[in-house]
Amino acid sequence: MTVDMAPETDAAGLARRCEAALIEYLDRQRPHWPDGTPRGVLDAVRRFVLADGKRVRPLFCYWGWRGAGRPDGRPIVTAAAALELFHAFALIHDDIMDGSETRRGRPTVHRHFADVHTSRSWKGDPVRYGYSAALLCGDLCAAWADQLFHESGLPIEWIHRGHRLFTVMRTEVIAGQYLDLVSGVGDGSVAGALTVIRMKAARYTVTRPLQIGAALADGGPELHAALQAFGDPLGDAFQLRDDVLGVFGDPVLTGKPVTDDLREGKPTVMLAMARDRAGRAQAARIRELFGTPDLDDAGAAELRDIITATGARDGIEDLITRRTTEAMTALAAAPLSVPARTALEELASSVVARDR
Repeated sequence: MTVDMAPETDAAGLARRCEAALIEYLDRQRPHWPDGTPRGVLDAVRRFVLADGKRVRPLFCYWGWRGAGRPDGRPIVTAAAALELFHAFALIHDDIMDGSETRRGRPTVHRHFADVHTSRSWKGDPVRYGYSAALLCGDLCAAWADQLFHESGLPIEWIHRGHRLFTVMRTEVIAGQYLDLVSGVGDGSVAGALTVIRMKAARYTVTRPLQIGAALADGGPELHAALQAFGDPLGDAFQLRDDVLGVFGDPVLTGKPVTDDLREGKPTVMLAMARDRAGRAQAARIRELFGTPDLDDAGAAELRDIITATGARDGIEDLITRRTTEAMTALAAAPLSVPARTALEELASSVVARDR
């Protein structure tokens, strides 16, 4: 059953309010940009940050706050929107490390700057220039996330409570990214891949945003424990769905070619599961094809067939279902306000049952 909420606090309304906070903040940066510095960096960051309208992480942060009994207001929406700038930092750097060409149906930030270099016939290597410029854009997003969080308008002692978890989240993401880097040079196990997604993506998508919102609201230890019991398995399910879409999704909807993860050799739980279940001939073909930089559509199709034939795709769907059930069971027992519980039920469904 769907419970009607005020338009400004439903998912679409909150996403628009977060976007408005981001636009206001980004527009304030332009006059402070040093004289003589090209505006292209600001424009590229602005386009990238505003390209995706779902605002999943800010929504979880907002409902962590509301779950602790705090009222709606502009300051919490602004603080939550800061998570979107941190998300932009993580995506830009992830695309650099993966060498991805597209994101959200557009060129990645490093690809954009490489194209600018080429179009203007500048000297030097356009690829290296693109990576360097994108690295700076990601760093800028990380710095701005911190600034926007502190300038949200909430009392400073409240911000300090939330910022402690903000720091934990940043550390986990970087540690998870390093684990992902390490696992990418070996075959990897299902358990190892699950650890990577928990650290690199699941926690910073669901659990930490929820807990940051609760910390800002001065929620107690019981609430924080309940939010983690809900957020960790839901975050796993979210990332597992993302990995399935990366290989089997519709590129028109996902904005990313379905060959990218296979060509990059992305060490997902699904690939680790396929390796575990593969016969000798299937395992040999996985070794030959997976992570091949020039993997073509036919090779990608063969890998998808192997993943399906081994039962790995069905295994991941089963794991998504089990993780989601675990999360919803924890949510039912969590000490939350009724509006927050209802909103989180709907948000949980939307992040798992999605096609992009």
